[in-house]
Amino acid sequence: MIDVLYGLPPTMQALLATLFTWGLTAAGAGLVFFTQNFNRKVLAWMLGFAAGVMVAASYWSLLAPAIEISEQLEGVPAWLPPTVGFLAGAVFLRGIDLVLPHLHLGLGIDKAEGIKTSWQRSVLLVLAITLHNIPEGLAIGVAFGAAAAGLPSATLAGAVALAVGVGIQNFPEGAAVSLPLRGEGMSRRRSFWYGQISAIVEPIAGVLGAAAVLLMRPLLPYALAFAAGAMIFVVVEEVIPESHCAGYGDIGTMGTILGFVVMMVLDVALG
Repeated sequence: MIDVLYGLPPTMQALLATLFTWGLTAAGAGLVFFTQNFNRKVLAWMLGFAAGVMVAASYWSLLAPAIEISEQLEGVPAWLPPTVGFLAGAVFLRGIDLVLPHLHLGLGIDKAEGIKTSWQRSVLLVLAITLHNIPEGLAIGVAFGAAAAGLPSATLAGAVALAVGVGIQNFPEGAAVSLPLRGEGMSRRRSFWYGQISAIVEPIAGVLGAAAVLLMRPLLPYALAFAAGAMIFVVVEEVIPESHCAGYGDIGTMGTILGFVVMMVLDVALG
């Protein structure tokens, strides 16, 4: 992937990388064409794995470069930009969580969050996963924008590692949407459509993130930490609790550990 991206504008790099992650979401959703049985244990493991990848990516690909860049700034405490950016990212996602109508997996429609609507359960489920994908796409875009800035702490290889890690965890996320919908009686084609469409925000957020960093380079450490804060909010508020539902907390926890290790290895090996 690095050879393909080398020499391209960072916004195009971010677009291609997030199209890749979107494609893996579609591949995961495509499992609905081969099975309709939905195993809650498998879902718990999938969501736990996604949580582990997101936590590891938040540090190695986002927070660590933000801290290193902040240490080079004059007249600003090294802890300030990462702290401000991280808190801002979490608050931003909390605001979206309060407004966007969505429904977490395994819950009845009466448990829907956000502004009250009469939307169908399937739409609310897709919006819940879409909420996960906003910070993921933003993180990838910011990482490629940071690499284009020529800073040693933010490399193209590190941005690629982040995209690969997000793509790996997007595969089970796509299945986590399409398979339950199929289990509720929806057709395979419609279940697949809803499963893959949840990742459409990643290319949009990725391009916007890369463009924002290029236009406002002094905000780079804040932007990196912002993406990390948004990702950690999603993990703690949604992904981990969902992985512990239906009494499979141990399986979800082991999935988290494995996901963390996979992302750590990718980032260290490629970055």
